[in-house]
Parts: sequence; C-alpha cells; structure tokens
Amino acid sequence: MSDTRDGAAAAEGPGSRWSGAGPLLLGVRHHGPGSARAVRGALDAGRPRVVLIEGPPEADVLIPLAADEDMRPPVALLAHAVDEPGRSAFWPLAEFSPEWVAIRWALEHDVPARFIDLPATHTLAWGKDMETEPTGEETDAPEPGADVRVDPLGLLAETAGYDDPERWWEDVVEHRGGGEGDAFAPFVALEEAMGALRETYGSGGHDRDLVREAFMRLQVRAAQREFGDAVAVVCGAWHVPALRQRTTVGADRALLKGLPKVKADMTWVPWTYRRLSRRSGYGAGIDSPGWYGHLFGAPDRPVERWLTKVAGLLRDEDRIVSSAHVIEAVRLAETLAVMRGRPLPGLSETTDAVRAVMCEGSDVPLALVHDRLVVGDVLGEVPRAAPAVPLQRDLDRIQRRLRLKPEALERELELDLRKDTDAERSRLLHRLRLLGVGWGEPAASRGSTGTFRETWRLRWEPELAVRVAEAGVWGTTVLGAATARAEADAVAAQGLADVTGLAERCLLAELPDALPTVMRILADRAALDTDVGHLAQALPALVRSLRYGDVRGTDTAALTEVAAGLAERIFVGLPPACAALDADAAEEMRRHVDAVHGAVGLLGADAPVAVHGGLRGRWHAVLRVLAGRDSVPGVVRGRGVRLLLDDGELAQGEAARLMGLVLSPGTPPADAAAWIEGFVGGGSGGGLLLVHDERLLGLVDAWLTGVPTEAFTDVLPLLRRTFSAYEPGVRRTLGELVRRGPGQRGSGASAGAAIPGFAPDLDSERVDAVLPVLRLLLGLSGPERSAAGAAAEEEDADNDLVGVAR
Repeated sequence: MSDTRDGAAAAEGPGSRWSGAGPLLLGVRHHGPGSARAVRGALDAGRPRVVLIEGPPEADVLIPLAADEDMRPPVALLAHAVDEPGRSAFWPLAEFSPEWVAIRWALEHDVPARFIDLPATHTLAWGKDMETEPTGEETDAPEPGADVRVDPLGLLAETAGYDDPERWWEDVVEHRGGGEGDAFAPFVALEEAMGALRETYGSGGHDRDLVREAFMRLQVRAAQREFGDAVAVVCGAWHVPALRQRTTVGADRALLKGLPKVKADMTWVPWTYRRLSRRSGYGAGIDSPGWYGHLFGAPDRPVERWLTKVAGLLRDEDRIVSSAHVIEAVRLAETLAVMRGRPLPGLSETTDAVRAVMCEGSDVPLALVHDRLVVGDVLGEVPRAAPAVPLQRDLDRIQRRLRLKPEALERELELDLRKDTDAERSRLLHRLRLLGVGWGEPAASRGSTGTFRETWRLRWEPELAVRVAEAGVWGTTVLGAATARAEADAVAAQGLADVTGLAERCLLAELPDALPTVMRILADRAALDTDVGHLAQALPALVRSLRYGDVRGTDTAALTEVAAGLAERIFVGLPPACAALDADAAEEMRRHVDAVHGAVGLLGADAPVAVHGGLRGRWHAVLRVLAGRDSVPGVVRGRGVRLLLDDGELAQGEAARLMGLVLSPGTPPADAAAWIEGFVGGGSGGGLLLVHDERLLGLVDAWLTGVPTEAFTDVLPLLRRTFSAYEPGVRRTLGELVRRGPGQRGSGASAGAAIPGFAPDLDSERVDAVLPVLRLLLGLSGPERSAAGAAAEEEDADNDLVGVAR
C-alpha cells in the first residue's frame, strides 16, 4: 500500500456490509450498553485479526491484565506525569463500555488488541490537571461555525423530534436489538449521521480532535500493513468520518509535529459508577451508570428485573412494597411507553412508575432509588499484578492487614484506640491525611467523647489513586512518606498555630521521627512570636496533643514543657493586649480567652502537679485582672467573671456584686450589654446559669427595664445575639421566670438571701438519694478495696458529688 493512500479508503462505503476489503470502523457511544452489544456482535461476525481501540498506546502492555480473574470493572486507565504525578488523565471503562467489550473479545479469541489514540505523553503535556478530552457526545451543541464543542447526540435527537438525547438513544439503539440480523447495520447508520454532522460542523469547535484523528489514521495504516484489511477499529462515532477521510501520511504527520511531551506512567485503577456519572474524562459522563449496567447484564425481561430490584431496595429501607406493587409498576411502565410512542419502557417510564406505585407520589424514596440504583455505588477492582508506585503497594498491604477495604459507598467507622487493630487503623488514616489522601474524614462521635474513641467517615474516590501517586515523591512507605511530608510542612509553616497543629497531627499519626524536627521549629517560633493572639491560637492544639499522646502511649514530656512556657507568655501578655480594643477585636480576644481557659484545664491532666497547680493559679490571677480592669472591653471582663465563677474561684455573691456594679446607671448601656454578652453569651451555658440563679436574672432584668429609650435601640442587637443562642426550652423558662418575677427583682439580692425555688441550705436527704446513682455512673465503687481505703474513697467521692449536686 502506498504511503500516500488513505488507510481507510479501501473500506466499502456506508450502506454495505463489511467484507474484509478494508478496516471495519465501529463507531460507538462510550459507556453505551447498546453499542457494547453491537460491538460484540460485529466482532463475532467480522472475525478481525486485530482490534484497534480508542485509548493511549502506552496502555497496550496493560491489556492482558483485563483477563485476570481479579479484574472487575468499572476500572480506569490512569496516566500521570512521572515528574509531576498530579498531572494525570483517566480513561474509565465499565462492563458495558464498548471498549471493554472489545478488549475482552480480543483476549478471549487470542487476537491482538491495541490502543490507537494520541499517546498520554502528549495528552498530559497539553495542560495541567486535565483529564482526557470528552468525545463530544455529552456536551452542549453550538450554532454552525461557533467555537464551541458540538453535541452530536443532542443534534440528532433534536432532528428526530426528541428533547432528551438519552431518551432518543434508548429508543434507536438500546431498544432496537443488534441490527435485526445485520451486525453492521447500527454502525453504518450511525456513521451516515455523524458524516452529515461533520460536514456541517467540521471538528465541532475543538481542534485537538484533528490531531487525535491524524494519529489514529497513522495507527490504522500501520495495522493494515501488518494484518491486511482484517482490522477492526472501535472508537467514538464522532471520529469515524475523520478516519474514513482521504488524507496523506505527510499531512497527518505534519499535524503531530512539535507536540509537547512529558514522561508518563500508566496503570489500572479502580473506578466507581458514581464517578462515571460526572461529566468529565473519557467519553464524558453518563447520567445513569447503574441503569446501563442493568440493561447490559440482564439476560431478559429487563423492566421486570429492574422493578424487582427497586422493590428489594425499598423493602430494605422498611417501606411496604409487595409483589402486587411490582406487577402494577410493570404494567404502568409499559402503558406509559405505548402512550409516549416508545418501543419499550425506558428509565423515564420506570421512574414514573416507581414514583406513582411504590413511592406513593413522593420524591424522597425516589431519590434513594436514583442514588443507590440508577447511579449506584459499585467500585471496581484491579489485580495486584497491576503496575503501581511503591507507596500504593505499601498502602494495599496495610489495607489488607487491617481489613480496611476501600469502598465507594460512604460509611462510618468507629475506632476504639485501646484495641491494637483500631489504633493502627487510626494511625493509617491520620498519616494519609497528612499526605493529602483524604480517604477518611474525622466525624463527630455518637458515643463517648473521650480520647480513646474516634469516628471516621470513609469513602474511596478514584482520584485518590492520583493523590497516592503524588505522595510517592515523599517516600516508598506510608510511614516514611508521612514523616518526610510532616518535616517539610514544619519547615514551610507560616505561623505558630500551623506548627502546633502539625505537632498534633504528628502525634495522632504516631510519627516519632518527625516530632524532633517539629518540636525544634515549634520552640523557635514560640520564642520569636510576641503576638498574644498567635500564642493563644497555638496553645489549644498543643495541649490536645498531650491528651492524644497519653492515650497512644507517646512520650510528650518535651511537648509539656513547651506548652507550659507558651501558657506563661500568654499570662504575661494577655492583660496589656486586651486594652483599647474595638468591638470586633474584643470579640476575637474573648474567643482567645475561652481557648486558653480550656487549654489550661486540659493541661492539668498531663503536666506535673507543681506545674499544673502553678498554671491554674496564674491563670486565675490573670482572669481577676481582666475582670476588674476598666480599660478591658466589657465582653472580656464579663467572660473573666464567668470563668472564675465556673471554676469556684469567685463566690456567687461576689459575681452578683460585680454584675450590679456594671449594670448600674453610671455605666453606658452599650458597655453593660457587652459585659452581659461576655458573662452569659457565646455558647457558655449562660442561659442555664440565669435559670438556676435568680439573683443574676433579677439584676439583668432590672437593668434591662431601666435602659433609657434612646439607648435601648443601640443595645438591642447585642442582646438579641446573646439570648437567641439559648435553646428554646431555656428561653421559655427564662420568660416564665421574668413573667412571675424572679427573687428580689431589681434589688440586687445579697448572697445569703433566700430565693424562691432555692433553699438556703443543702437538703441532705435528697443528696443522699442521688449519691449512689452518681457513684455508679462515675465508676467510683470498686470491687476489691480495703475497708479503710473504701471509707476514705467514699468520703472523698461524696464530697465531690455533693459539689456536683450543688
């Protein structure tokens, strides 16, 4: 054959059966079950000597893995740049993809299969973080000549009088069988239609297709020289007219001259139905991969089988669905198909039938059907023999050992860190988060809030394979890569809080080799940073790290020293930093005070007694300074008084006295309102405090009723923000107390005065009735104790419990 002759020119023209007088061009719709069945029938009828498939040629060596018994679609070919793994491209394939069917047919019949699309080395170099270009079946159609990619199926559906391309495709392809005895008829008809569109729209608004098609023509010519005309080509139907076009070898090579290149690696990775439904990547997306998978796999009676599957799902969700519902739904779907002029019920008819018969007109259970069945949560599998970066292999090994299998369906995982396996699972998930592999995200635990329990929300997405490849630059094992990444992040951290947060994550991930570097940088940053706000932001994460280190058995002595030093610097710098602040800065400082207070309380569990006692005492002294200094904003002073009251460092009478001073007529209403917000606002449980201490409620009520009219409008937004944060039950109780009049209303009752609903002394009989239950709940009754020890423990416990009862 001459080099200037078109490799496809010898094929018979559209409208005739393939007789081996040229390449067999099988134009398909990517991820189309009808196309997949038609491809299998055409290959059985044509018996080509080689099968050429649209895809990157670098993946030719991976084709034999498709015959592995551990290979279960959906899967995808993943290409990534060796020097920049984040630059990647996917070629997804489902069991109903024509390309997958062609690969399997070739392997089963011992026929060579090759990919003929533009090499990934050029595709990856065309742009960063791009996926393979869609073939045009699923994008919007432009006007002729517009520089926008056309939608061939949309145009053909519109020409046929359909407003939905999916519905048109089902009618003309999915419901029409395999060509009624002629295995090549569907491809001939589709080629004619695409040829007409290419005459009108040319490349469809994207010149890259011209380059890809030039490369494919060269590959077809090469296959013809090797195998003659017994060549089958499986590609997007949009490309078929271009492959049949008469061109010269020189013209095709000219289009490929000077293409950018990068070094690329390829492998198979698992894919998901949910990811197939996204409109990006190879062949663009499809709306209903679960439905398509059902159509391809159902041996007969697809509508009946589908509705039976829907009924099973709804029954699993405790909905009453009987066999009669299935029968009526089938009848309704068939009736709707006849009324709409469709050859068989499609997805729209079955969906309408399910809504009307099984869901009683509700879209809520219908949404579940769409999510679980129409889209689906199927996750493919690839064999262990598939190429992978060393980090991926280490991750696979750990996943198998910990019995932590990746799944497409989101699920919650409860971990008890006192168990070795759960502790290892926790470390793995934390290390992957450090590496940017977000397989698991921490979630709020429904059980204990202690440090020995963690809750994770797991969901494996195909893109995580790319993240693992990217993380491979840090090391060949998960532990080594996480350690190297933590050290690099510590050096590059911008602020002190970033370093303390990283120290916390290193302890969670148990990275002992990274901690020295992180601690050195933490100590250096803490010594140089003089901003109290930065120090206050950094301390909580540092103290949390001590708790996590304790439950994981990690030595955190150095961390304790840094935390104590950081706290001392905060104590010194906080009072001056609280002077002369505007409203926004004052609110931010109030949050810092809360954070430091919580951190100092947690630090007590890990710091030595002398250190802890000194820190607590120093912090209470700082709070007293904040509470009594007029230059400190009201919201900070009020919070200082509240924290001292909660810690038992301030008597209730003294707190009432300070509130009375602030709410006196000499204080500007705005300052008084800010003090109240600091004292009872900010999610601190202030509403319950007012409910149970009517002296404070009376002071607030008396002040509020005495605010001048002209100032009331100014303080109202602040008060609404404070009291609107209370729970509805608390607000209702406060309203009832105010309506009936709290004790000593408006007089600022003294500390020893009796209050309605509160006795002046503790009721010993009622306390004794509560103590056994509290002792049982707190686990204070041990089975093996000496009499003296038991008596001493019970006396101490009773004293503590009496305090709780108070």
